[in-house]
Amino acid sequence: MKQFLQDIGINIGISIAGLFGSLLLIGKTSAHDLKTTIISLISGVASANYLTPIVSDLFAIKMDYQYGIAFVLGFLGLKGVEKVSEKFMK
Repeated sequence: MKQFLQDIGINIGISIAGLFGSLLLIGKTSAHDLKTTIISLISGVASANYLTPIVSDLFAIKMDYQYGIAFVLGFLGLKGVEKVSEKFMK
């Protein structure tokens, strides 16, 4: 299973770090709206998973810090999607 996930571009460790970053900012309003919460969590995990290697290379950051970067990207990915979903789903 782990090899299959890696073949499709999903790094389990980075995704979990992004998930915890996303969980950190689930607000009171999104906790009541299941659709927004699920979209926010998925976007935080996806942005952390796919953007961590790019950000690491772009800023010449060692891959030793990849989980911290993934956490921050999950955190930022969540807020960005929340703002967009609030604007377009109302």
